[in-house]
Amino acid sequence: AAERRPLLRTHWEMECRVLSIQSHVVRGYVGNKSATFPLQVLGFEVDSINSVQFSNHTGYAHWKGQVLTAEELNVLYEGIKLNNVNHYDYVLTGYSRDTSFLEMVVDIVQELKKANSKLVYVCDPVMGDHGAMYVPENLLPVYRDKVVPVADILTPNQFEAELLTGRKINTEEDAIEVMDLLHQMGPETVVLTSSNLPSKHGDQFLVALGSQKIVRPDGTNSSQKIRMEIPKVDAVFVGTGDLFAAMLLAWTHHHPKDLKTACEKTVSVMHHVIKRTISYANEMAGPGKRPSPAQLELRMVQSKADIENPAIAVEAMVL
Repeated sequence: AAERRPLLRTHWEMECRVLSIQSHVVRGYVGNKSATFPLQVLGFEVDSINSVQFSNHTGYAHWKGQVLTAEELNVLYEGIKLNNVNHYDYVLTGYSRDTSFLEMVVDIVQELKKANSKLVYVCDPVMGDHGAMYVPENLLPVYRDKVVPVADILTPNQFEAELLTGRKINTEEDAIEVMDLLHQMGPETVVLTSSNLPSKHGDQFLVALGSQKIVRPDGTNSSQKIRMEIPKVDAVFVGTGDLFAAMLLAWTHHHPKDLKTACEKTVSVMHHVIKRTISYANEMAGPGKRPSPAQLELRMVQSKADIENPAIAVEAMVL
């Protein structure tokens, strides 16, 4: 036992803890349900605060549940703080539809950053897609003026990036400019998870772009920018954005100065999970039938091996 002790000590030092503030569903995979298992599989300790507790995601015909208020969020955080276990390496947040809740998240992140200056805040600024907002419009200024400035890693889609910067993206140059503007607002890493830019491989591919600001030892800045062409799948999945943000957290942790590798592994995990999900859903639905939301729930547990060690399915091009 005495000989083994030093090993244990280094193990404790390496423990990496994530505070994940997201929605929770009893059935299926979205929010914390989509992020926790994959992060745990990759060795992270995950402390979850459930911003909502619903029976299932809202894409089903019926759903019921409760919503956590900003005050209730604060009460939970206070409990952690009173026990002096509020030391985190990462904070991860996703969908929110309440301004006071979002402001409370910012307060918590700022306090945790005071306790640990190395803390990384990964934020998915979920506001809308395809030109329409699906959260109240008063969330935009909170994201833009309060959340983004404290975020370190940001994962907007094209529409959300345009909202945050007030700039339209029509070309790759526009996208690069928008990512640079987002860097200026705070985050060191920005990934546009999807865009309307034309793919070089035709309609069946989606273009994603990423940018990482690298501060050199002499204090000067450089950045790595990448482009990915991701195969499209003809189905509506829920919880994929939450999985993407969680995997980007994990793989940037393992490859801190290598956005290309981190994004390749993140997107490849997505690819394997989605592929497994769609084949299962089609099989369950039967020939010629569209799968139901229940059949399209992500095959997360079944994808454990792919999450731990994803075969690279999509390569990133350095711009």
